[in-house]
Amino acid sequence: MLTDPKIKAAKPREKAYKLSDTGQLFLHVTPAGGRHWRMNYTFGKNEQGRPAQKTLSFGSYPKLTLLDARRKRDEAKDLLDDGLDPAVQRRVASKARSEANENTFEVIARRWHDLRKPTWSAVHASDVLRSLALDVFPDVGELPIATIESPKLLAVLNEVEQRGAIETAHRLRQRLSDIFVYAIATGVAKADPAASLGKALRKKPRAKKQPSIIDGCRTQDERIAKVRQLMIDCEAERCRASTKLALRLIALTAVRPNEIQGARWAELEGLDGTAPLWRIPAARMKGDEDRKAEEHGDHLVPLSSHAVAVIRALRPLTGGYELMFPSERHVHRPISENTLRALLIRAGYYQRHVPHGFRAAFSTIMNERPKAAGGRHEGDRAVIDLMLAHVPKDKVEGAYNRADYMPRRRELAQEWGDLLVGDMWPPEVHLGQPIRWASTGPGR
Repeated sequence: MLTDPKIKAAKPREKAYKLSDTGQLFLHVTPAGGRHWRMNYTFGKNEQGRPAQKTLSFGSYPKLTLLDARRKRDEAKDLLDDGLDPAVQRRVASKARSEANENTFEVIARRWHDLRKPTWSAVHASDVLRSLALDVFPDVGELPIATIESPKLLAVLNEVEQRGAIETAHRLRQRLSDIFVYAIATGVAKADPAASLGKALRKKPRAKKQPSIIDGCRTQDERIAKVRQLMIDCEAERCRASTKLALRLIALTAVRPNEIQGARWAELEGLDGTAPLWRIPAARMKGDEDRKAEEHGDHLVPLSSHAVAVIRALRPLTGGYELMFPSERHVHRPISENTLRALLIRAGYYQRHVPHGFRAAFSTIMNERPKAAGGRHEGDRAVIDLMLAHVPKDKVEGAYNRADYMPRRRELAQEWGDLLVGDMWPPEVHLGQPIRWASTGPGR
């Protein structure tokens, strides 16, 4: 049996030799003075059908002590008792460690992003990757994903919280969890350390109601007057004609701001007929992936004569592009989400009305009409919800045919247009008008 003094006294010889310990463990001493721990064992059969003789290397003395060498010997014998070849198990473990080191969080996150990207809009896909690159990759991007635990992720999310971005922290936690679920499915992780972190974050603040100019109005006449005055004030501002036309179209159709931003000429149907329609693809609508993937999930927007007039006035400006409202600098990109908001602010409606506020105005005014002749009909509330493309909580309820009630929807769209801009100047009046104030003029 070997001892440390015996090992230290072992001197190199002209030929290599070995010093035996117990259980087939021995120290191999080379002519150069190297001292290496090895173990002889038998496993399987050789070509002659006899037990195959093998040797397993553990490491060099003194880096690997006598006690550590015996521990490794015992571990190898345990594997042999289980019918496993310790040399093969070592190669398997080494390969697993190598793969784990290659499967860093950033590598897996980018694979997940590439997988999900086709189901998202280009803007959302860019936002997701940007948030990961800004808030996550610097701290954990280079770590093997299988080694990341909850405390590390919580520290990352707490940094986001500390800058006041509570909702961002919660969205980021969900994305982290999705990445780990993908990693588990692909076999590079065994647990989702982000799954329960939502309870460790500060509660999300209640969503603020989008301001609408009708807020606080008690009578129908007051509501209508407020919305009409807002339209007059905004269209009196100096800006690009297409911006004013976008504001008028979003007011007339009550679609969501992102739906007007991404509007494409190819989505319009039957403008010269009796049933003009704007067919917004399901993929551009609000909702989860199931909603966006519905085969017949396109949102159908009946166009009033006033909306058609806006579209015809717009065609000479942007009809040659794919987008109806392209960016001024990059015609293949939509206008900014702040373009219409900025117009409202310049017209004096800061924190009083936002583009989304037209939806509240349309819903309230059209639902509050009296039941007099030609006014509100039974069932109009459900039709108005359909026109607003509200996502029902009950998915079974949401499986209706979105072409239902189209005649009534057309009547309501025309009635809304008559109330809003029926006696107002035609939209083409804005074509060719100045878009800025002269530097020597009154300014704003």
